[in-house]
Amino acid sequence: MSEHILFLTGKLAEKQLRSILEKMQPAFTYTVHQLGLKVAALMTAEMIARRLPQTFSADRIIVPGRCRGDLAALSSQLGVPVVRGPEELKDLPQYFGKAAQKPDLSQYHVKIFAEIVDAPHISVADVLQRAHYYKNNGADVIDIGCLPSTDFPHLEAVIGSLKQQGFMVSIDSLEADDLLRGAKAGADYMLSLHESTLWIADEVAATPIIIPETHEDLASLDRAIAIMQAKNRAFIVDPILDPVHFGFTDSIVRYHTVRKRHPDVEIMMGVGNITELTHADTAGMNALLLGMCSELSINHILATEVSRHACRAIKEADLARRIMAAAKVHNTLPKHIDPGLMAVHETAPFPYTLAEIQELASQIKDPSFRIQTSSEGVHVFNRDGLLTATDPFALFPQLNVGNDGGHAFYLGVELARAEIAWQLGKRFTQDQALTWGCAATQTEPEVDLHSFKPAGTTLQKPH
Repeated sequence: MSEHILFLTGKLAEKQLRSILEKMQPAFTYTVHQLGLKVAALMTAEMIARRLPQTFSADRIIVPGRCRGDLAALSSQLGVPVVRGPEELKDLPQYFGKAAQKPDLSQYHVKIFAEIVDAPHISVADVLQRAHYYKNNGADVIDIGCLPSTDFPHLEAVIGSLKQQGFMVSIDSLEADDLLRGAKAGADYMLSLHESTLWIADEVAATPIIIPETHEDLASLDRAIAIMQAKNRAFIVDPILDPVHFGFTDSIVRYHTVRKRHPDVEIMMGVGNITELTHADTAGMNALLLGMCSELSINHILATEVSRHACRAIKEADLARRIMAAAKVHNTLPKHIDPGLMAVHETAPFPYTLAEIQELASQIKDPSFRIQTSSEGVHVFNRDGLLTATDPFALFPQLNVGNDGGHAFYLGVELARAEIAWQLGKRFTQDQALTWGCAATQTEPEVDLHSFKPAGTTLQKPH
């Protein structure tokens, strides 16, 4: 027996909801009930409890995605599970397509080493603050970056403090004295040893990361691997990722070669040489680099956040490793798993066509402005008609907001968001901030947008 679902909606959205459900040809049966309010987005749990006369023998009730209130309490009151659907009706097919199997992003294979560069010049307190920031963004190991020919008198204090607070730590230097001091102070890993300095690993318990003796010298890396394997010591190898135009493609080949020669060794990739040294958005770079890591079973990366344009690199790498792990487990492309790395664009930016917006606009009988976008531009409409433009400045003279500064401010904010969304190909939803994935911290505005309404009207979302 198929599931029967009750969809609750408002007057303006009822026709479109029925049309979408009819085209879906779902495996479930359904009832659409219009709850007696114009705009479905203004629905609340309390309103449903007052106005819903019956549950229509439903096994589940789906309410608009922007419905406010305690749905758990409502479910208990009605005796039927009540859940939020998507915020946009056009997303219903995707909502039901993904509802049965949401990807598990709790799993990952790649360990993130987050480097605190120039550590000799940073106080213990500042190192700890940075370490907690990195950990909160997904770092597994805090890498302490030393500087050539630079005194580091508080090295032991830095590592000791980090260990006391439960951090995994690596010491990062090419100088033997730094590595020995760091490892004896409690560091878990040492970056980096090569064939001539493997003796350091005999002196301490820290796990070494091994690099070629000289750049591109894979033969020396092979010999170092054989030595460590003979000693039955844990180790990680790093064939060195080079920046673009300074050996990037050849270095990718090196990683592939090392994996083919040594199917079971642990490998590290220093992704910072790409994210830091390429002036492009880092989310895409992290996605691609972590995709390579997934294919080659590279289970460690060294990441940095030095350049301002790379200020979210750790957070992006954390999400990228989870997306790639989920895609690998299900043997799928890394698509439609999580939108967090889609900072600038969106998979479905314009849910409604101009024709559909025109049809909606023709039903509006009140003076409140609705704002939507389509591939044609930005659209503003109320009972007085529909205006379309690609430049919000072309719209303002026709909006007749008079001397109402508050309402003009509100429209300015919303139209600016809509223009940015239209230009970039992002989803715009009136009264909501644009989403930027890992590129920004999302915060809802604390101001009450309804305080900007002109006398006698209400600000309403389109659905």
